[in-house]
Amino acid sequence: MLRIISQTTPDLLQATAAVRGFKRLDPKRLAADGADDHRLAINENDEIVAHCSLWWRETPTMPGHRVGLIGHYAAHHAEAGALLLDDACAELCAREADMVIGPMDGSTWRRYRFITERGDEPPFFLEPDNCDEWPEQFRAAGFESLAEYTSALGANLEIDDEATGKWERKARDAGVSIRTLDADNFDSELKHLYCAVAESFERNFLYTPIREAEFVAQYRQVEPFVRPELVLLAEREGRLVGFIFGVPDMAQAQRGDTMDTFIVKTLGVVPSVRGLGLGNLLVARCQANARELGFKRVIHALMIDANVSRNISSHYARTIRRYTLYSRKLAR
Repeated sequence: MLRIISQTTPDLLQATAAVRGFKRLDPKRLAADGADDHRLAINENDEIVAHCSLWWRETPTMPGHRVGLIGHYAAHHAEAGALLLDDACAELCAREADMVIGPMDGSTWRRYRFITERGDEPPFFLEPDNCDEWPEQFRAAGFESLAEYTSALGANLEIDDEATGKWERKARDAGVSIRTLDADNFDSELKHLYCAVAESFERNFLYTPIREAEFVAQYRQVEPFVRPELVLLAEREGRLVGFIFGVPDMAQAQRGDTMDTFIVKTLGVVPSVRGLGLGNLLVARCQANARELGFKRVIHALMIDANVSRNISSHYARTIRRYTLYSRKLAR
C-alpha cells in the first residue's frame, strides 16, 4: 500500500536514495530552488519510491491561467508515479492553479523538461537526464506536450565567408563590436552578462526574472571549464547587446574520449539590435574560434523549437535529441 507524505521543508527529500542510479537531490540545490512543498510516495516498508516538489506562489505566467509547477520528479515505478502526480495536481488545484506544468524545478533558469527522443549520441556536458519511463508516467497522468525542444549537432565548423562578411559589415555600421570574455574578471563579466540576458530573454516562453546572485552562482559553476575564445560579447557604446556562451563538452573527457566537441549553451541578442544578423555572426565567430582551438563539432543545446536560435542552428546542425515540457489543465 502506497501513501503520500507532504513536507514543507526539503529535509526528508535530502535523504532520498538514488532512483535507478540517478544522483540523490543536492540539499543546497533543494533549498535554493525554493519549492512551496515536497511530496513523497512511501511504500509499506517505509521506503521512498517517488518524490517531487511543488511551486504555486512564484510561477511563470500563462495568459488566462494560474500556473502550478511540478519538479524534482523521480519515481521507481508507474504506480508510484501515478499516485504522486495525481496527489500533486490535487494539491495545486487546492492552491488555485488551473494549469500544471512539469517537470520544472521552479523556473526555466533551473532544470526542466524530459528527454523524449534520446537518439544515438551520448549525453553531453550540462545536459539534464531522466529515466525513459518518466515521460510516459506524465502522459498517463493526463499531461500533454506544452513545448518541444531540441539539441543539434554540427559536424562541420566551416563558415560561410560571404554571409559572415555581410553580418560583420552590418554590425560594424551599427557600431557593434565583438570581443572575447575577460576570464581574469569573470564575476564582473557575469554581472554585465546578467543585464543582457534578462533583456534578451524577458519575452521568452515561460520567462520569470532571476536574481543576479543566483544567475552569477549558476554560471560560476562552469568557470573552471570556460575557454574565453568560446564566450563572445557584442557591445555598442559600452553596453552589452549580444552574447554567445560556449563550453567544451567535458562529458567526452569524463568518458575518456577525445574532446573534439564544444557546446553552445546560451545565445542572445537584445531587442534594440535585432535584425542585424548578430546572432548568426556570433555563432559563426564562435565556431571559427573553436576550429582554431582544435574542436571539430558543435552542439547547439536545448533550443525551443519556436525560437530564432533554432533557425540559426538549422544552417549548421542536425537534431540529435528531443525534449518535451508537459502541462495538464485542472478542472476547478
